[in-house]
Amino acid sequence: MVNCVKLGRKAEGLKMPPYPGPLGQRIFENVSQEAWKQWLGHQTTLINEYRLTPYEPKARKFLEEEMEKFFFGAGSTKPEGYVPPSQ
Repeated sequence: MVNCVKLGRKAEGLKMPPYPGPLGQRIFENVSQEAWKQWLGHQTTLINEYRLTPYEPKARKFLEEEMEKFFFGAGSTKPEGYVPPSQ
């Protein structure tokens, strides 16, 4: 159980750090599984809308910065003009 910074409540934590380095450890200690799933959905939107190639260093740096904002900052916003797919 962790006090999830994204959800603002106690929730089930991650089983292991989901990302390498200090940011991954910080996420492991402060982010729930539910919030991590929210990030994965948002990350997919960012990759698709900005047509990112995640293995490129510039794209990885951008995604890492957005991840930091999503969990510990003011939040990561959807790309400008983004329209969610209809159900």
